[in-house]
Amino acid sequence: MKICILGASFITGNMGVGALTCGIVQSIRNNLPESEIILLDYSREPAEYPFRHGNGNRVVKMVNMRFSKNVLLGNHIGNMFVVSALRKLLKRLDPRRDFPRNGPLREMATSDIVVSIAGGDSFSDLYGPVRFYYVSLPQIVALLLGKKLVLLPQTLGPFQRRATKIVARYILNRAHLVYSRDHSGMEEMREFLGNGAGAGRLRFCYDVGFLVEPEKPGTIGLPEHVVERGSGRPLVGVNVSGLLFMGGYTKDNMFKFCTDYRVLVRDLIGMLVTEIGADVVLVPHVFGESPDTECDRVACRKVFVELAGKHGDRIIFPDARYDQNEIKYIIGLCDFFVGSRMHACIAALSQNIPAVAIAYSRKFHGVLQTIGAEDLVADPRTLEKEEILRVVREGFRRRAEIRKHLERVIPSVKSAVNDLFDPKGPLFQ
Repeated sequence: MKICILGASFITGNMGVGALTCGIVQSIRNNLPESEIILLDYSREPAEYPFRHGNGNRVVKMVNMRFSKNVLLGNHIGNMFVVSALRKLLKRLDPRRDFPRNGPLREMATSDIVVSIAGGDSFSDLYGPVRFYYVSLPQIVALLLGKKLVLLPQTLGPFQRRATKIVARYILNRAHLVYSRDHSGMEEMREFLGNGAGAGRLRFCYDVGFLVEPEKPGTIGLPEHVVERGSGRPLVGVNVSGLLFMGGYTKDNMFKFCTDYRVLVRDLIGMLVTEIGADVVLVPHVFGESPDTECDRVACRKVFVELAGKHGDRIIFPDARYDQNEIKYIIGLCDFFVGSRMHACIAALSQNIPAVAIAYSRKFHGVLQTIGAEDLVADPRTLEKEEILRVVREGFRRRAEIRKHLERVIPSVKSAVNDLFDPKGPLFQ
């Protein structure tokens, strides 16, 4: 079987996207070990990635599309859309004859199934219409080619513009199945689609990031007393979001927080060290080096430089680059976790580590609600700083109780995600 994956990548610095990609490939490999997996992604060059599975590596091929000003490129998504539309109109759909020079179209047309994850939350116009069309156009191409399209568990919508609503309904009503990773999202989509065919194709499944396996880094970047837990103090991981640290993409409190995020981070760490008596490890989940981007590593470094003199060796920062499996291993060393990136929180919760999520969108509450942890969401859009710190204090106080709850529910969550690509399941019916 040949499976084409849209909206997933191993080359992004965002380990949330990496976790989604890893979870999808893990489920495919567990159920269909001999299948061919194609990542159809935007990039200048194609690539191949070794994927660790069992006792060895399997190659995952990335075939590149383009989204540039040069619309004459054969693998430009606009060109792909026009060609596939013309082929459908002319009823010429022999991919091996009709697409000799267009790698992406041939790979998609010869796939048994096309699945889309849209980066987890980008099938929406929340981040603007450009990103919406960026993820939607490949899905439309798949439908024009007559492929079975499945939207994998993700946050669906919102769709606020008239044009994006039309395109979204076109995709949702023609997809083979549409999975939401939260129950409230399913209800919103049912209302959005009304009597459309897509309403009957909606399904629920947990976020695929729960399936990612931790892997010890070659260089862990942490002091021995932290790794070996020699201090006797609790270890709390704090994920600082570079996106929130810079005020969102607009850099002017884009998400309309009631409190200054930078002040919140500083006071949160101070509370954990002085009041709770913990050691704090700063955990980036988006990597990069540009100070003008949403890189967590840059934000964590700034926080560390500011607070290390005040808190000494009680604050630790592993200033290195990790992949999604390795950063999950580091998170797994913690007793408690506070994260502003949802998949950083999932990396903790999926290892039965109590975690409080500092939310900037509805996806946090919806996803944590599916595992009975919605009370661990602190939303700065509606809560002041002291209220958020209270949620963290309460979560830390209840950490033993929360861990027991997670130990009960997480195995079934992982099992459900693993079964997503069961050859006898609904994806292949």
